[in-house]
Amino acid sequence: MNFVFDIDGTICFDGKTIDSSIVQALEEIKREGHEVIFASARPIRDLLPVLPKPLQQEKLVGGNGAYTSNYGKIDVIHFQDSLLTKLITLVEDNQLTYLADSDWDYAFTGEMTHPIYKNIDQTSAQNRELRSLHKLCKLVLFQPPQRVIDELSTLPVNITHYKGENAIDISPVGINKVRGLHHLQIQEFIAFGNDSNDQCLFENALHSVCVGEHEVEQYASTSVRKENVSTMISSLLRKYENQENTFNV
Repeated sequence: MNFVFDIDGTICFDGKTIDSSIVQALEEIKREGHEVIFASARPIRDLLPVLPKPLQQEKLVGGNGAYTSNYGKIDVIHFQDSLLTKLITLVEDNQLTYLADSDWDYAFTGEMTHPIYKNIDQTSAQNRELRSLHKLCKLVLFQPPQRVIDELSTLPVNITHYKGENAIDISPVGINKVRGLHHLQIQEFIAFGNDSNDQCLFENALHSVCVGEHEVEQYASTSVRKENVSTMISSLLRKYENQENTFNV
C-alpha cells in the first residue's frame, strides 16, 4: 500500500524537523514492505532538507503537484511563456510581494520573517530576479488585493488560498497533489494532510486522516491531534495488514 504524507502541519510542526516517533512510524511502514510518499506545497528543493536521509530518495510530490521526484529524478510542470508574461505583469503592475519557484532557484520579495522564507533551502538555491527565472512552476502572492484574485480567476491557473497566512498559491491549471501521484504511477493510497491543498488527497484516498482542526477535515475519513500522529500511522498500518489488502477501516 502507498502511504502519502503532507509535510508542514501534518508530520512537521516547526518547519525544520520531523519528530522521532513519526520517523519511526514511517520507517515501520517501509519495513513492512509498503511505500512512503511525501506530497507537499514545498518545491523538492525545500522538501528534501526536512526528511531524514534514509527517506530522501522516496517518491516525492512538491509544489502541490508541479514537481515530482522519482528516486532522485525530478520532473517539473511550468507556466507557459504567454501565461508567465501575464503573471509577471500582474505582479509588477500591482507591486505585489511574492515567492516564485523555478525548477530549482527562486525569487522572493516578502518579509524575511515569514515562515515560507525560513523554509527555503538557501544553501542550494539562489534568490534571483523574477524575470531571470526559467521554468517557473509555482507563485505565492502575499496579501494580494481582491482585484488581483479576481483577475487571476480569469486565467488558466490553479489557486490555493492559505487563509491563515493571507497568501495564495498559484500553479499551472490542472496541477494538484493527486496529479503528481498519478505521474508517479500511484493510484491507490492512504493519505495524511492538514490543509486546503490536501482536499484532493482526502477525496481520492482509500482512507484519509486530517491532522489538527481545519475546515478541510470534512473531506477526511477521520482526524487526529498532532501529538497522536505516530500512533495513528501505526494503527492504520496494522489495520491494513490485518485485512489482507481489503482496506475498509
